Amino acid sequence: MPPRRRFKRPLGERRYRKLFIIAVEGTKTEPQYFALFNDQQSVIRVNCLKGSHDSSPPQVLKRMEDHLKKETLRESDEAWLVVDKDQWAEQQLTQLHEWSQKNDNYGFALSNPKFEYWLLLHFEDGAGIATSHECTDRLKYHLPVYDKGIDAKKITNERIDDAVRRAKVRDNPPCADWPRYMGGTTVYKLVENIRKE
Repeated sequence: MPPRRRFKRPLGERRYRKLFIIAVEGTKTEPQYFALFNDQQSVIRVNCLKGSHDSSPPQVLKRMEDHLKKETLRESDEAWLVVDKDQWAEQQLTQLHEWSQKNDNYGFALSNPKFEYWLLLHFEDGAGIATSHECTDRLKYHLPVYDKGIDAKKITNERIDDAVRRAKVRDNPPCADWPRYMGGTTVYKLVENIRKE
């Protein structure tokens, strides 16, 4: 019987996959969107902490704080809170913004009126949005089967580039905390950081 061959691992160090922990309000749309950035070639790993339906900003923050007690971030990792403006009170959003200021690798991204606005920017400039309902209707024009679900084939790299560019135009000068006007989003800051890697 021939001797068993020993498996030898190639020399060299495997590059650490940067981790993005993202706590979101939604249970479907936001996790589906950020999952698009997880692929085998990427040097990042996106871990979406989703909540129950209708979770408030303080609940999103609590999920993040509980998670960070269990998983320590490396210096290069990032933790982000992603919420909608919706009807949330200033005080609740201030709490999330203050948390994001505690550490260089913490972030806070808000879409006004909601995350669907960020998605809409992948297809158009999003001007003139007056209500949350109008935002969803306009998104459904571009994604007819959108029902709190994302057709991954329609979110191309070019469309992501367009969304980032359009969001920056609307966030000029960049807001210090979050967009207070209807038709604004700072999700582009998180997406830029993910795509930097």
